[in-house]
Amino acid sequence: MRVQCVLVSVMLIATPWLGSAAQRDDKADAVRQIAASVGRVLGAASVCHEISPPRIKAMTDKLLDLIRASAYNDEEFASIQRAYNQRYIEGQRAVTSKQTDCVTTERDLAEMERIVISPPGAAAPGAVPAQVRAATVASPPPAPGLAGASPAPARATPVAALPQSPPSAAAPPPATLRTLAAVPLAPAATGVLPPISAPTNIAIPRGVTDAEIRFGISAPFSGAAKELGRQMKLGIETAFSRVNDAGGIHGRQLRLFAADDGYDPARTAETMTQLYEKDQVFGIIGNVGTPTAAVAAPYALERRVLFFGAFTGAGLLRRDPPDRYVFNYRASYAEETDAVVRYLVKVRRLQPEQIAVFAQQDSYGDAGFEGVAKAMRALRSGQQGNILRLGYKRNTADVDEAVAQLRKQRTPIKAIVMVATYRAAAKFIEKTRDANPTMIYTNVSFVGSTALAEELMLLGPKYAAGVIVTQVVPAVDGYSSIILDYKSELSTYFPGEAPDYVSLEGYVMANILIEGLKRTGPQLDTERLVEGLESLHDLDIGLGTPVNFGRVEHQGIHKVWGTQLDATGHYRPIELQ
Repeated sequence: MRVQCVLVSVMLIATPWLGSAAQRDDKADAVRQIAASVGRVLGAASVCHEISPPRIKAMTDKLLDLIRASAYNDEEFASIQRAYNQRYIEGQRAVTSKQTDCVTTERDLAEMERIVISPPGAAAPGAVPAQVRAATVASPPPAPGLAGASPAPARATPVAALPQSPPSAAAPPPATLRTLAAVPLAPAATGVLPPISAPTNIAIPRGVTDAEIRFGISAPFSGAAKELGRQMKLGIETAFSRVNDAGGIHGRQLRLFAADDGYDPARTAETMTQLYEKDQVFGIIGNVGTPTAAVAAPYALERRVLFFGAFTGAGLLRRDPPDRYVFNYRASYAEETDAVVRYLVKVRRLQPEQIAVFAQQDSYGDAGFEGVAKAMRALRSGQQGNILRLGYKRNTADVDEAVAQLRKQRTPIKAIVMVATYRAAAKFIEKTRDANPTMIYTNVSFVGSTALAEELMLLGPKYAAGVIVTQVVPAVDGYSSIILDYKSELSTYFPGEAPDYVSLEGYVMANILIEGLKRTGPQLDTERLVEGLESLHDLDIGLGTPVNFGRVEHQGIHKVWGTQLDATGHYRPIELQ
């Protein structure tokens, strides 16, 4: 839709600054309408890669001059700024949702530039009617207490000399109004969206400055699953530290803010609010857990904040078609459990009814159990069959009921697919190994491989030997380029920390995000970053399998690796097929 341009008189805001409240309100309303209209065009332009950032910045600077010159106090400044922000994001959505296109946006911006940004002296005094002519506004009357002082003559003030914060009532705004003779007027904005955090540059999103980009992670840093949160944070910070030492992303340093949710979804809303409102993060990365993701992901989606690389394989983050702002690195729990069930049946020659599930009693356990059930149906040609499910409560290692239930089972169980965290898994193995010395125990990657191995080795080699863990990254004992890079950088930035599957996943996932940030370019916002990530096709980062994203694919890889503990507590690769 072509934006209609109309002349807007700068005289609307040329009335004395110390005039009536009604006059001030009229001026603020006029500029608010201008800001909203310009915002929609610039928002649309920001997601059109063929439109150069300097053009957008030039128009933004002009608008910012107008806002500074017209806002009487902080409250008015913030109100006008919010109107701009709302329409800026609406403009972005209009392009990304195909409601408009970049050809139309280019035409609208060019028309705006033709009328608004004119070089000094380009327009003759009589080019437009006198009452709407772009003009330099006379200096305001002297402030109270300066009666009798002669007002300074009007003069043109360079953009750089304008104040970097909204004026206050005690100090009237500067008198100069740069050329802003015409702006596109659009319908009133709808919806409530958060204002950006930097009042000196209204085109920069929250969490992004000239110096840094802020990301947040909500994860357990206390409680029974705290090692998962610590390791994920460690891996992300390793990747961030490496790129920061190399100069950052287009000159910006990456910073990670952490909030402890204790692996308790009741605390997740609070931690997400802390990251978004207090820490002012640009995006969320590496959140740990399925039940917590059930709270965190909707929070992020409602605010159109990037939710990247969560440490969970649950289906709730894998919609079809995918949620625009949710990106996953790892294979799903359905893919992990399908791989291990097929391994048990095809390679180890077990019957489906000889396989049981030990799962956490929440959405994490449900996701894993559903994956096993789906794999069983496929192997049984769609026929239903009962699957024994044993369980325990989240954030505990109370497995006694599950152990008792297993003992009562009449059909011999020869393998347990475990969808648990490391302490509960270790406790279950401890209490069942002696009675079932040939039992095959398998775990999905979320268990925390290193922590599980350490727990089992404390019990003794017989408890560790033979335990299987499916992985979504290659073996940490390998010698591929990405493993060697990871180990080198981990030892550089965090001396004394041992390589770990969870921190490796955080490292790999963060490097994929870094590649997306690089491709997005220096003019960063969420919509551009989504497009940058969706452009990652056949990305080779040394995993042995390419990373692929797209408009219909927001999961980077689908490969599952198999590992098995030996009696020394080390994981060895195994073939799952």
